[in-house]
Amino acid sequence: MSGPTGRAETQVADVVIVGAGPTGLTLAVDLARRGVDALLVERSLGLFPGSRGKGIQPRTREVFEDLGVLDAIHSAGSPYPPGLIWRDGIPTGEHQMFDPARASEDSPYAEPWMVPQWRTQEILLARLAEIGGRVDFGREVLALTQDEQGVTVEFNNGPRGRARYVVAADGGRSTVRRLLGITMAGQTVDPMPLLVADASITGIDREHWHFFPPRGSEDGFLSICPLAGTAEFQVVAQFTEGTHVDLSLDGISEVISRRSHLLRDNVTEVRWASDFQPRAALAQRFRAGRVFLAGDAAHVHSPAGAQGLNTSVQDAYNLGWKLGAVLKDAAPDSLLDTYEEERLPNAADMLGLSTQVHRGEVRRGAATQQLTLDYRGRSLSTETRENLPKDALRAGDRAPDGILDGARLFDAFRGPHWTLLSVGGEEAVLPPLPDAVHTFRVPCYSAYGTGVFLVRPDGYVGWAGRTAAGLMPYVKRVGVR
Repeated sequence: MSGPTGRAETQVADVVIVGAGPTGLTLAVDLARRGVDALLVERSLGLFPGSRGKGIQPRTREVFEDLGVLDAIHSAGSPYPPGLIWRDGIPTGEHQMFDPARASEDSPYAEPWMVPQWRTQEILLARLAEIGGRVDFGREVLALTQDEQGVTVEFNNGPRGRARYVVAADGGRSTVRRLLGITMAGQTVDPMPLLVADASITGIDREHWHFFPPRGSEDGFLSICPLAGTAEFQVVAQFTEGTHVDLSLDGISEVISRRSHLLRDNVTEVRWASDFQPRAALAQRFRAGRVFLAGDAAHVHSPAGAQGLNTSVQDAYNLGWKLGAVLKDAAPDSLLDTYEEERLPNAADMLGLSTQVHRGEVRRGAATQQLTLDYRGRSLSTETRENLPKDALRAGDRAPDGILDGARLFDAFRGPHWTLLSVGGEEAVLPPLPDAVHTFRVPCYSAYGTGVFLVRPDGYVGWAGRTAAGLMPYVKRVGVR
C-alpha cells in the first residue's frame, strides 16, 4: 500500500503488540483501558484453536477480575474434576489433582479454574472489542528497526507499523526475539514427546479426569480430561523417545484404544492436535531498547502445574501499567527497566517450579497458585518499617483482599490507578496526592496489620511505612500523577 509519493503508508500507534495469545490479549486489554493506542497483530488468520493452557491459577483469576473478564471466565469453566486411575479397564480409585485449599477473606480464589485456552482468548478478545480495541489477523512481522524515537515494524502485508514501543508476545518460536538476536537458555525437561488433542469421545464419563498408566515399555501414560464448557475432552499421551507422533484421527484413536478400555469408534472427532517435547527455556533478557519480550517469547515451560499461561498473563499485567505511565509522560523511561528486573527472576522461579511438578518432585497446591509470588527487594519495592514480624506483609508482596467497613479492597483496587491504604492505628496524616492515587482509610486488619500502604496498579505493595513520612519521594520517583 503506497501513498501519492510512492512511499509505503505507516500505521502509527503507541505500542505494537505482536501475538494475540493470552499474553498479547491481556496486555492489549490493560493498555486499552488506560487510553493507550495499541496495534495488536497476529500472524495466524484467527485465534489459537486448542485447549493447551487450560488452568487459570488463583492469582490470574484476581488479574482477570481487575480486567473485567472474571465473570465470563467463571461462566465458561469449572473446577478441576477428581482424577480417576484405570488399570486393565477397571477404575481403581480417585485422587485429587491439587492439594486442598480454601478461599479466605484475603485470598478469595483458592484453586485453579479450568477453561480451555481458546475460550480464554475469545473472552479476552471480546473484552478488548468492548473497550475499543481489535486484532489485525494475518499480519506477520518480517523486520524491525529501532531509533531514539521509536520502532518501525515491517509486515508481510498492509502498512508498516510505527510505535514508541514493541512487545513480542509471539510465542516460544518468537520471530521478534530472533530478529533481536536474543538467545534462550534451557533444557529438555523430558525426552519423551507428548501428544495433546481436543477430541470428541464417547463411552467415558465427564465427572473425572481419567488416567491410564503405561501398560508396557512401548507405551507412555494416557490422560483424558473433560474440557469445561465444551462437549470435548483434552487428550494427553506420552510416547517413548524418538517416536513419530501421528496427529490424525486414526492415529489418536489407535493410541486411545491401545492404552484404555475404549474402542477406536469411541473417538468420533479430533478438532485440534499438536505434539511437542517438554522443555524449559528462559530468554537471556526481556528488554532490548524499545522492544520487550513477554509470555512464551520470554520463557517456555513444561505444561505440568499450569504455570506457563499464568506466568505470561502476569508479564502482561506487570508491563501494562508501566507502559501506560511512560506513554502518558508521567514516568521516566527507566521505569520500564523494572519489567525485566521483576519478571525475569520470577519467570526463572516458575520454570524451576513447573519442571519440578513435571518430574513429580512438587505437588500442585500452594506453590502453583502464584499468590505468594513477590517483588521484595526490587527497586520499586520500598519498605520503611523495621523489626517486622516474620509473616508481616511487606513492600513487594501481593496486596491482600478483605472486606472492611462493608467495602471490598479488591473493589477499591480495581482500575488503572494506584491505591493508598491507611490501615488501623491512629489516623495517619496523609500528604496531598496526585489524582492517580485513590485513598482509603480502613480499620486494623490482620492481613495488613497497621500502617500506610501504597498499592501499585498491578496489585502489589510498592511502598509501606508506619506513617506516610517518606511517601512523596517514592511517588515522584515512579511518576505517579
